[in-house]
Amino acid sequence: MYDIAVIGAGIAGLACAQQLHQAGYNVLILEKSRGLGGRIATRRLHDTLADHGTCYLKPKGELMQQFVQLLCDRHILQVWTDNSEFRYVAPAGMNAIAKFLGQGLEVWRSQRVEAIAFHNSYWQLSLESASSEATANQPSEVIAKAVVLAIPAPQALAILEPLTELSTVCQQLRSVEFHPCLSVMAGYSSQLEPQPDWQAVSFVDNPVLAWVGWDSSKRVEKTGNFEVFVVQSSADFARRYLETSDLQAAGYELLAKASECLLPWLAKPEWLQVHRWRYAFPSRPLGQSCLSNETNLPLVCCGDWCGGNFVEGAMHSGIAAATEINRQMEGRSLPGSNFLQALALE
Repeated sequence: MYDIAVIGAGIAGLACAQQLHQAGYNVLILEKSRGLGGRIATRRLHDTLADHGTCYLKPKGELMQQFVQLLCDRHILQVWTDNSEFRYVAPAGMNAIAKFLGQGLEVWRSQRVEAIAFHNSYWQLSLESASSEATANQPSEVIAKAVVLAIPAPQALAILEPLTELSTVCQQLRSVEFHPCLSVMAGYSSQLEPQPDWQAVSFVDNPVLAWVGWDSSKRVEKTGNFEVFVVQSSADFARRYLETSDLQAAGYELLAKASECLLPWLAKPEWLQVHRWRYAFPSRPLGQSCLSNETNLPLVCCGDWCGGNFVEGAMHSGIAAATEINRQMEGRSLPGSNFLQALALE
């Protein structure tokens, strides 16, 4: 049995778990995908990398500035663009940020939580494994004294809705709304001309495009034989294809639009992959740091959808969730923002 099960290994879940782990709790993270980071995502393809989720960090608050400085000191991050505001990237892939934040934590990957139930003062979490290897090595259920759901609000709602005791929590989860996004990862011959004189371009009020980035410009060392670009769609464009099974046509449409606006050869990649982010950006956040329940069941929800502000908001929400679940349990001393100092010593 675990003290606390954290569902989701995005930034909110990892920050929450680190707080509780450093306070001495026995914490388990359950993550449905194969990697850490959630929307801080990197894909390996064609012997190279592509950051198809969060493409850079732009720290604003004190906590995120401390975190970015620590990652720079560890040579995990470096400045990518400094023309107006500093934007930081990870040459080894943005998911290196999550790997650093997850050090020392117990994480079960490829484990989707199908349902939870509260019996005899403990939570029982039923799991569905996404891989045969995980099925062979890990049980189909987990018992924990407390649960933190660090996943998008609609996914948390799907798990909690059957529990009538949490009707108020579910009502608040229903109020949260998201913008979707499609991310295209495309590879091109390095011999194509003209080469871009920019690292990234943002689009405002474009019906199709939101952002185009020269992903290969992040890499310190050349990987593979292709120049990689990432194109992210507008929310309206993504909604048109949200339920489409084959996204290749949408990917080519995005690249065609990018070629009209930027470089003609962007329309004709050597290869491309498209990823659908159904819950990309909170468009209607909850407006509070985390979502606790008002019953005696030890459970908290967190994520950037609570207070908004993307990665920075996710970290603050995870810390707030740790504070709340600790209050519901043993009231131990938590590190707060000082948890970064402990990571720096690892």
